[in-house]
Amino acid sequence: MNIAIVGATGNVGRRLIEVLEKKKFPIDELFLIASSKSVGKKINFKGKEHSIHGLENFDFSSVKIAFFSAGSSIAEKWAPIAAKKTIVIDNSKFFRMDPEVPLIVPEVNPQDLKNYKKKKQIKDSLFNSLFKKYCINFR
Repeated sequence: MNIAIVGATGNVGRRLIEVLEKKKFPIDELFLIASSKSVGKKINFKGKEHSIHGLENFDFSSVKIAFFSAGSSIAEKWAPIAAKKTIVIDNSKFFRMDPEVPLIVPEVNPQDLKNYKKKKQIKDSLFNSLFKKYCINFR
């Protein structure tokens, strides 16, 4: 599965990259996305150097899931754009009160997971569940 990490050069994004590699999360192709000032920088993942792509020109239809770890202002503008082409899992607080964006806590409301197809945006509780499934621990 192809994955994008928006905010890949930030602290949360870099940690996510480390955890994905450590736990061997199933990724066919990884796209690291950041602001224009980081375009061209390289980050190592699974022994391969990956170039940073700019957010403004990235085609989200090339990924199955886009993890957003870039803060509320980026999520506000870019998550809806990305959600038109892929599944978005947002780690910011921006959508937490939006009734149109499902907040999924699998231990509490797994039946609501079907709602992700309506907006293709999911708050970060699902993000945490994916990592639990693959035995990933952020601590």
